[in-house]
Amino acid sequence: MASIEAEVRQYVVETLLFGRKEVELGGDTSFLESGIIDSTGVLELIQFLEEKFQVRVEDEDLIPANLDSVNALTRFVENRYVTSERTGS
Repeated sequence: MASIEAEVRQYVVETLLFGRKEVELGGDTSFLESGIIDSTGVLELIQFLEEKFQVRVEDEDLIPANLDSVNALTRFVENRYVTSERTGS
């Protein structure tokens, strides 16, 4: 299985960047500041996270610290895995 970071990066490149390779996508590149994502893209991103990684994204999770870069998304998903393993959900 590919790493969470690799899965997230692939999704962003294919879905949000429509496969454009000329866009520099560093781990901490802000999706909002660089214009990679809009409000519809955020909804698509949440759906991807919930389906691909079986994590629940709550309203209070919808902050840039969780969703605004590849690294932020990776940390968010990893933290959700740890939390769900502890709670058994």
